[in-house]
Amino acid sequence: MTAFKAYDIRGRIPDELNEDIAYRIGRAYAEFLKPQKVVVGRDVRLTSEALCRSLVAGLTDGGSDVFDIGLCGTEEIYFATFSEKMDGGIMVTASHNPMDYNGMKLVREGSKPISGDSGLDVIKELTARNDFVPSHRKGKVTGLDIKDKYIRHLLGYSDLRNLSPLKVVVNAGNGCAGPVIDLLEAHLPFEFIKIHHRPDGSFPNGIPNPLLPENRDATIKAIRENGADAGIAWDGDFDRCFLFDEEGDFIEGYYIVGLLASAALRRNPGAKIIHDPRLIWNTIDLVLKGGGTPIQSKTGHAFIKERMRQEDAVYGGEMSAHHYFRDFAYCDSGMIPWLLVLEILSKSGKNLSELVKERIMRFPASGEINRRLRDPLSAIRKIEETFKPDALAVDFTDGLSMEFPDWRFNLRCSNTEPVLRLNVEARGDEGLMKTKAGDLLKLIDGFS
Repeated sequence: MTAFKAYDIRGRIPDELNEDIAYRIGRAYAEFLKPQKVVVGRDVRLTSEALCRSLVAGLTDGGSDVFDIGLCGTEEIYFATFSEKMDGGIMVTASHNPMDYNGMKLVREGSKPISGDSGLDVIKELTARNDFVPSHRKGKVTGLDIKDKYIRHLLGYSDLRNLSPLKVVVNAGNGCAGPVIDLLEAHLPFEFIKIHHRPDGSFPNGIPNPLLPENRDATIKAIRENGADAGIAWDGDFDRCFLFDEEGDFIEGYYIVGLLASAALRRNPGAKIIHDPRLIWNTIDLVLKGGGTPIQSKTGHAFIKERMRQEDAVYGGEMSAHHYFRDFAYCDSGMIPWLLVLEILSKSGKNLSELVKERIMRFPASGEINRRLRDPLSAIRKIEETFKPDALAVDFTDGLSMEFPDWRFNLRCSNTEPVLRLNVEARGDEGLMKTKAGDLLKLIDGFS
């Protein structure tokens, strides 16, 4: 059962995840949640269709009626679950993981996430036991088309009258974003330059993971060759989108969080904004200036969504390019953010580089730096001991955060592998940020 992680299911095919395990997950989900109606969908991976069939068989044998929306992005499962008042939803996807991986993301009614502390551990135990209570009925399978309703919902986040005829490069990475762009295109004034657009589970242009610098070259080249105003790239199930400015420069997700938080506060004065602990100063500064309330949450979609519901926050953002919206059942979307950013561009008359340049200079950040260690916790303890005498504040919301007069850092363990993740930022001093990041990495590398 090693495919069961903290927030979802992800594993290598076939030893960690296969059709037998997928069937048992369907039975376990049905037995745990006892849902009458479950929506399912799948990404474009070559193993997804067979896994989805087995999952559906398990759900129907467990007595649940299944509504199949077919090839889709994860957020379409979220949308179908809350808009069609389903009792739950399951997306078969491995997002940006390697070719030989697949997985599942599970939600319950209202698109509330099912993670380790809200039922996923129970589903894991039932799946492993493989001894299910016989169901008194066999569920039915029905095809469901939510595309038109979903597209109308997405378009509701922007005032279409504000949009300018921008030229935009879109790179779906041969994942599932392409068909949605095609449906949106008819309603928008943008000229889309489409690359790696057709869904193709063999991923002829590489795994769709724009966080890898080597995967950005095609987007950058297309922006520069076509004189585009911006570029957008997605991961395989498009629950994250990544933005590039008119020069082809990649924009760290941290600064997009600040941009969207400010926009949310203009529409919702005094609202609450949720952010993760890794990089915070730019977000806090913009939220306070916008008259809102910044609230820190532990990293991870399940934690962010739970805190957003508790606070009735209008928007939540993580530097990893996950963006959450109250009107989207507090879920993350990879389509809503770029629609909002292009509306900001249209209304401001500024280039995207101009919108973020000042914020990058004011709060320069390292971006996430990863190191694989045998004992990450020992490294964290040593760094806490080393830097604590000079720290103004120490926080353990998620890993170790330490704050000093002009710089701060967050150091946390990966939830899925023996990796330490470091983020460093400074107040208006890029050199200081780089120096401190170097100091920390020397200590960390001593443990490798």
